[in-house]
Amino acid sequence: MSLPDVSSLLAVPGKLLVFLAASVHKIFLSPGGTFSLASLVSALAIAVTVLLLRRKPGRRLVRPRALARAIFPRRIIASASMRLDIGLFLLNAFVLGLVFGWAILSYQLVSTLVNGQLAGTFGTPAPTALPGLACAVIVTVALFLAFELGYWFDHYLSHTVPFLWEFHKVHHTAEVLTPLTNYRVHPFDTLLLVNILALTMGSTEGTLNFLFGKPAAPLTLWSNNILILAGTYLLDHLHHTHFWIAFTGVWGKLFLSPAHHQIHHSTDPRHFNKNMGSCLALFDWLFGTLHMPRKEREKLRFGVDDPEITAPHSLREGLFAPVLRALALLVPRAGRFGRPAAPADQPGLR
Repeated sequence: MSLPDVSSLLAVPGKLLVFLAASVHKIFLSPGGTFSLASLVSALAIAVTVLLLRRKPGRRLVRPRALARAIFPRRIIASASMRLDIGLFLLNAFVLGLVFGWAILSYQLVSTLVNGQLAGTFGTPAPTALPGLACAVIVTVALFLAFELGYWFDHYLSHTVPFLWEFHKVHHTAEVLTPLTNYRVHPFDTLLLVNILALTMGSTEGTLNFLFGKPAAPLTLWSNNILILAGTYLLDHLHHTHFWIAFTGVWGKLFLSPAHHQIHHSTDPRHFNKNMGSCLALFDWLFGTLHMPRKEREKLRFGVDDPEITAPHSLREGLFAPVLRALALLVPRAGRFGRPAAPADQPGLR
């Protein structure tokens, strides 16, 4: 039996450090990262602006310490809920892609397959006479809509299919909302989302490339669709915060404000399975899952009322218990974990 190559073993820590450094750069330092410092600063600037604009005229200047307490309340920063947010953020940001990369569809692959299938069925059309910029704008908007539709559809399935709800429930056990709550998701929940997005966005791009008779790339900034990136900088981080910023009227039917998403996390049964979109309220409006917030702050409580969840902010509940409960739904006579879901477990009665 041959011994392992010592040089190969010594190279492992170096490769791991390179991977971690690349991940840190991609997530925090790249302006196009989903949790980039630039986008977080943008969200902070919007929050501060809203707080200052809401002050009554004639009041004295806000002291920096008071402003800091309003933005970073101790009840949120020191909460057990946020500690699990941090743990799952580290897991999903630095481990998931490394471990489950093989299980994630490439939307470029889907695009190529759809384009090839259409060309094989109908023949290759002549290239469009539309200018390149017009094609780019159409693709940019279409991919943004495909992203939003895929996000809504994944979210709808995760709330209405009991098996999937067991995994998505991890996100809803958060009792305070912070930007890190966006990463408070079970790895299976993430895998489902990214694969659905690959299908919706890849199919859209492949179909448009076929119709145009030539490849057409979307308008991008830092390698991101500019409309999806705008959503990250303007809305995404604020959705999981305590800031009540509400869009109402026509705007509230088009865009999901932070207040929309706080309602989505509410334990009030009136709010269950509502406001499922990412940045757009459009699909919620079209499919009947929209619940419009009021301009004034509504008193909401976050979390999941489920007697089986006794330690919602534990690593066991964040990673392992959802798997057992989901498997129990597939094998209803498998013993302790095989009982049918109680009414409180049902997505529509969360």
